[in-house]
Amino acid sequence: MGIMINRKSIIPLGLCLSTMLAACESLSTEPSTGMASETALGTLEGIEAATRGNYRRLIDHGLDWHRLAEFPSDEVMLCCTTSSALYNLYTYIHAPNLSNVRGIWRGLYQAIYGTNQVIERLEPGTSPETDQLLGENIFLRAYFHFYLVNAFGRPYVQGRDNPGVPIVTGTDPDERPARATVGEVYDFVVAELERAAELMTIAKPNGFATREAAWALLSRVHLYRGENEQTIEYATRVIESGRFQLADMETYKAWPTMPPESNPELIFAIKHTQADNRGSSNVGYLYYRSPDGVGYGEMYMALPLYEKLMEHPEDARLAFIDPQYERDADGNIVTDEEGRPVIQTRNGVPMIYVIKYVGQEGIVTLSSPVVLRLAEMYLNRAEANAKLGNDAAALEDVNRIRQRAGLSGDGLYSIGDLKGHDSVLDVVLEERHLELAFEGHRTYDLFRNGRPVVRTYPGSHLTPIAPGVNVEAGTQLIPPDHPRIVYFLPEDELELNSNLEQNP
Repeated sequence: MGIMINRKSIIPLGLCLSTMLAACESLSTEPSTGMASETALGTLEGIEAATRGNYRRLIDHGLDWHRLAEFPSDEVMLCCTTSSALYNLYTYIHAPNLSNVRGIWRGLYQAIYGTNQVIERLEPGTSPETDQLLGENIFLRAYFHFYLVNAFGRPYVQGRDNPGVPIVTGTDPDERPARATVGEVYDFVVAELERAAELMTIAKPNGFATREAAWALLSRVHLYRGENEQTIEYATRVIESGRFQLADMETYKAWPTMPPESNPELIFAIKHTQADNRGSSNVGYLYYRSPDGVGYGEMYMALPLYEKLMEHPEDARLAFIDPQYERDADGNIVTDEEGRPVIQTRNGVPMIYVIKYVGQEGIVTLSSPVVLRLAEMYLNRAEANAKLGNDAAALEDVNRIRQRAGLSGDGLYSIGDLKGHDSVLDVVLEERHLELAFEGHRTYDLFRNGRPVVRTYPGSHLTPIAPGVNVEAGTQLIPPDHPRIVYFLPEDELELNSNLEQNP
């Protein structure tokens, strides 16, 4: 089968596929040198290979992808200080030269360049197969821009005109684009995802972008924009598509140990095979230490989140943690005066291992991080309905998630019984916290709703204190208007591109 080449946008010989992994020296819109694009991208096989390379960027930068989003949250507590840049992410002590931040900026712009190479070569309407590949690359380009604008630009609800990130749609290595506004980036992402959804008509496994994945991401994007009707529309499209089902409880509890295609709930995941085992660079390596000593086991579930889950010992989500309990000489768990198990501590920090990112196919250091899953769609819809005053509909979706987790009776909500919460929105946000923990949602959920991160638990975030962060009586509070809820642009990128302006 041939492909239709777009001759108006031929890239000069010498530029290369994004499958190559060496770093480049510019705004990172160039990939490394390798096979000439004219040769590699002139066939359907070449386009497919280049697309696989663009997906691989998610694997190559998965650790940074996770840490930038998750470590600033109130879901984690770090037991120790470290010279790693992860400590700066966790403590909000940012600098313009953090390796994690530089890695995600450069890596995702390299990936954007790779998607642009493919997009420029495909004419829509040539065949369902080429349309699908075109749509997948448009989806990836939109997702990469969306991730970047949330890492480096302030929440959309704080102002459309705040500085966002450069929108890159071409392949000119000499281009030095300025930062678009947050609003412009969001508009671009929405238009791209709508276009991708129209193009993708082939039902692929959840390691690939699909029409439903585009709808799911549109639901999240509209939620972040405060566009509640559109959030509900796209979440409902995914729910009613028939392609996904909430996993039964046993599958749900075991899904970190399964390849992603075995989970009927996953819409889009960063699929890792055994050949992609990242070893100590696996997302879960810091969260867990196996009995035979694999893993650092230094970042734990935050104590308040653990205590909230323990209010219902039948909650299936307890399967995603492994508290390290004190044991007596006979190996029995030690309990306190109230009969509760006593958790071991390290530097005064309770050791509550997180196992959402370990053990795929029996390999401790293997996992396939989730980008989109069906539970989020129910909770997106619930939040949007809560904001529209549709309280009964919001609670119905929340209860659906809680019932799947094994809760019933007093574990469910009703209009007349919010169990001490001030509003249905509070109920929804707490359920998002419980259900989507460690999947990179929490800080965005809080800040876009004008709420602070409050860390009322022990950990190395309490000293030293980041500038402008309030610490009193063992509590750290990061308000949603704090300048460091977004990252500094990498220092060397400012040197290479004089059109970029640094975050304050």
